[in-house]
Amino acid sequence: MAFCCLRYNIEKICVAKELDFVLIGNVKLQNKVVLAPMAGVTDSSFRQLVKEMGCALVYTEMISAKGAICAPQQTLKIATFHPRERPIAVQIFGSDPSVMAEGAVLCEKLNPDIIDINMGCPVKKVAGRGEGCALMRDPDLVLQIVQAVCNSVSLPVTVKIRKGWDDANSNAVEVALAAQEGGAAAVAVHGRTREQGYSGKADWSIIQKVKAAVKIPVIGNGDIAHPEDAARMLAQTGCDAVMIGRGAMGNPWLIRRTILYLETGRLPNEPTLAEKIALALRHLEMVVESKGEYIGVREMRKHLAWYLKGIKKASYYRNLIMRATTKAELQKILLSVT
Repeated sequence: MAFCCLRYNIEKICVAKELDFVLIGNVKLQNKVVLAPMAGVTDSSFRQLVKEMGCALVYTEMISAKGAICAPQQTLKIATFHPRERPIAVQIFGSDPSVMAEGAVLCEKLNPDIIDINMGCPVKKVAGRGEGCALMRDPDLVLQIVQAVCNSVSLPVTVKIRKGWDDANSNAVEVALAAQEGGAAAVAVHGRTREQGYSGKADWSIIQKVKAAVKIPVIGNGDIAHPEDAARMLAQTGCDAVMIGRGAMGNPWLIRRTILYLETGRLPNEPTLAEKIALALRHLEMVVESKGEYIGVREMRKHLAWYLKGIKKASYYRNLIMRATTKAELQKILLSVT
């Protein structure tokens, strides 16, 4: 009975909050569910599918500000998008304020709705160069970068951070305040440290602390695998919106189910196997059409394995998928799933 009451209270709080929209600069979000930027995952095809599920905001895969300057044709291609993806944020990374500002100007020419600065990427090839999450070790530099980008573009600028570099340096509040002082219109907080990467458990209390400290909207991120998780995060942290990342890989329905749960308090059914196969086939068509068969097939292998996660004989089908080299082969495998 106690559990039922807790669930009811969470639902009541979240449905009430849903009546208030989220405003990031001049960008109005239609609900409180956004998709995290994920390298190698959130390309235009995936973002379009998630938008169909009702996602309020999507982000491009992160691009290097320096790359946008030195190799614009190749780098900015990653940040191109379809109008149906709006509102959309282009995410950039780097560590030099002037380079970040110049890169942001080039990204603004693509006409996105928001420019987002990555200060949360934990991977060695980014953080090891003093970029991504490494910026959190220098709040003064955070302020300089955010100011430089805000002064160079007319779009709202947001920042994505983590709890901190490690548990001994959990300075998300200080970094969020620096970002706010620099002119950021919102901040997204992942409840893990750089040292954790994507392992362990996300600390939602740091999201609550950031929300209590800043005046700009706060987007909570980390460990949202079910709609109920989103409701708990909103209730426990007071954040303005939730960001879903890995939970949406192979499961874009999580976006729709979460939105409906927050709006109504009712938990929609999981997608059927037939629905999974149908969307996987459509996703395959979109990626191959966008990137060509050779690249499209190879990029879709991981997506298709995610779509089939948890079904009967999943490992068998995954092995077949990973060996496929043509769209026809992948289609045949998907249609054979029972």
